[in-house]
Amino acid sequence: MSVPARGRGRLGFGAAGPRRPRHTVRPEQLASLALPVGDDGVVVGVDGEGRPAVLGIVRPTPYDVTLIGGLWTAQVLALRAAATGARIVVETGRAPAWEGLVRAAGGDRAGIALHEVGRVPPQGPSAGSPVVVVRDCGIRPPRGRVASGPWQSVVTLLPYLSPVAAGLMEKSSLVGIQRVSPDEAEQIGRLMCLGPDDTRALSTLTDGVTLWCTRRDRQFVMIRATDAESGLLGDARRMD
Repeated sequence: MSVPARGRGRLGFGAAGPRRPRHTVRPEQLASLALPVGDDGVVVGVDGEGRPAVLGIVRPTPYDVTLIGGLWTAQVLALRAAATGARIVVETGRAPAWEGLVRAAGGDRAGIALHEVGRVPPQGPSAGSPVVVVRDCGIRPPRGRVASGPWQSVVTLLPYLSPVAAGLMEKSSLVGIQRVSPDEAEQIGRLMCLGPDDTRALSTLTDGVTLWCTRRDRQFVMIRATDAESGLLGDARRMD
């Protein structure tokens, strides 16, 4: 596994989400768990030391995430967020790329719905029914009809550092970055106040590795797909 050394802090990971009763399992059942167990969040992968990284993606306050990366990672995050009980709303201009995932997950019954760009209706989120809106709208996503709010987070996927990326990153509570070109890495390094080592690493990241960061804290994470995720989505890939 190629995950750069961990940066400062873990801001954005494991923050409070909707509180639910804790569950216990017998020791002999531990081997059957498909993912590391986090506290009220989505396991977005493991850090350089193999420890689970948990992102509290649904919150009682507005929360925006920008992911400069691949569709594969966005779809894994959507599946895992749905598994925590969040309703997933995908706004996309490439519905065929998502339809297989939606069918396999059970569609609306599993809390995953597809909408055309600009056609997402109000979702009525609540603490008991949080929502994650995934905006897969290309390099220049239009202003969304549904914004982040209490118990409704918005994840915007950009395939690369587009002209609107700086504005989205500025407004986001958390930014995820996968492999980019050296020139893009330099721009992102300036925007996110990254150190020289982290900046250089961005152009060499392997597929499945993401730098999750704010301007003060950062964490390199690698997704370890479950057998079910790999069977549905294939191997980790940066480009589609």
